Amino acid sequence: MQMPKSATADFAESRVRGYALARHRGPSSGGFAATFSPGEKDKTRKDRTMLLSESARVTTAQEAKFRIQYPNSKPRAVKVIALDAQSATLVDEVSTLPWNGAAFFKSLSFDAAKGTNVKAWLNDLAGQTADLATEVANADCVVVISGAGQDAHSVSLIAELCTQHHKTLVALVVPQDATRDEEIDASLRILRPHAKMLVIAHGRDYIEAMLTALRA
Repeated sequence: MQMPKSATADFAESRVRGYALARHRGPSSGGFAATFSPGEKDKTRKDRTMLLSESARVTTAQEAKFRIQYPNSKPRAVKVIALDAQSATLVDEVSTLPWNGAAFFKSLSFDAAKGTNVKAWLNDLAGQTADLATEVANADCVVVISGAGQDAHSVSLIAELCTQHHKTLVALVVPQDATRDEEIDASLRILRPHAKMLVIAHGRDYIEAMLTALRA
């Protein structure tokens, strides 16, 4: 018997709360996929699970789909921001797909020349600049993408603006095939205090699924 959507969402929430996060190689894609298992034998990944559960909710793109009530849903203004050169490449690739209300930015720059206030600018894929504060204010949701082990400290300014304007901040950490666990953990520690939802996104497909779930 199929569960109603509300029950399905509750079920997905309970899986996130009660199970450990593990990684395994997906049989179809050959890459890593995130799953949940009752036990966690590997100490490093057990420690990561404990780290993730301390603050921001951690899930996968597929689990996140359960949280969206699709009936009567409408597109949302989602601002997608790459925090480093590695994630900028992914943002460029994902932006070529048909989206409804998503705007993509490949980098973030700062101007502190005038006074003590820092002015932040977003750079879009066409090379145009946009005021970060204005883009956040006009967003329904802000998604930042960080390559695992890359510098993601600029998220703090984005998070501050999201708090001021009461916007949801979602953070995606994207590991590469050769990424070490220590690099993933380092990125998670930087992003965890700022993001309402923190996701380990293993490649472009995960990013696409997450943005689709967010109705971008």
